[in-house]
Amino acid sequence: MIDKDKFEFIKQKYGYLSSWAIWADEDETPKSNVGDLSVFEQENVWTLLNPNIILVGLNISRGCIKYPLANFHDARPEATDYKIRYAFRDTPFSGAYMTDIIKDFDQKSSGKVATYLRNNKAFEEHNINLFIEELVDLGVTEPTIIAFGNEVHSILNRNFKNKYQILKVPHYANYSSKETYREEVRQISC
Repeated sequence: MIDKDKFEFIKQKYGYLSSWAIWADEDETPKSNVGDLSVFEQENVWTLLNPNIILVGLNISRGCIKYPLANFHDARPEATDYKIRYAFRDTPFSGAYMTDIIKDFDQKSSGKVATYLRNNKAFEEHNINLFIEELVDLGVTEPTIIAFGNEVHSILNRNFKNKYQILKVPHYANYSSKETYREEVRQISC
């Protein structure tokens, strides 16, 4: 667990790159309130957080994040972040830390990201070092890391396969229903 000071520090340093796996409840539609960040303002919110579980996406693929902790809480109609909320709620992964392995690289196509990384090894190495710094700042030494999709899983395995437990779930933007996605997520275990 983390305390208030650690929560505020992480929010200050990584708030535009990361978030936590808690969301406001949905109302009338599955996507409603997914972008409601007031959930992070509730009293003692840090007691709901679990930095020992880290959910890792590839990169921000929607341009600049405008508010702290808004990553993975995208309210746009075309966004699929609501599937993460639906799949991870009421699981041991609820409250997990969420981040991307590649920072400051806005690209919707994971294939183009992979090509860029193949051709720019130093860029991948730089981002791996940023991720390591993030883990140090979180204060975790033996996290369980869950990769969203094949490309992230490949990057994590390439760099950390002998250091951390790395699990994989399909990417939440895949074309499955939220119910199917939840079933796939609930098949993994720490």
